[in-house]
Amino acid sequence: MSIQGVVVGLAAFVVIGIFHPIVIKSEYYCGTKVWPLFLVAGVVGIALSLFVANAIISAILGVFGFASLWSIRELFEQAERVRKGWFPKRPDRSVHGSES
Repeated sequence: MSIQGVVVGLAAFVVIGIFHPIVIKSEYYCGTKVWPLFLVAGVVGIALSLFVANAIISAILGVFGFASLWSIRELFEQAERVRKGWFPKRPDRSVHGSES
């Protein structure tokens, strides 16, 4: 019996769950201009996953990296949800929240 799949699955669940509020808070406080941070985190996570010998840690780093990259898309979709009024807009920012 191997528990590795369960560990990686649970880690993926936790990583994705953590990224959801991170994206919402990032868009609220910074707008979409923080997308390069998600890009760097994603590339670093994926790159590190290539060099880690432990299969579980490598898989978790890969999940983290790809979740970071996916968060770029979610960040812009969150800005659209804010524009539509589905989520609150930070009062001291314009409607689009994407000033760079």
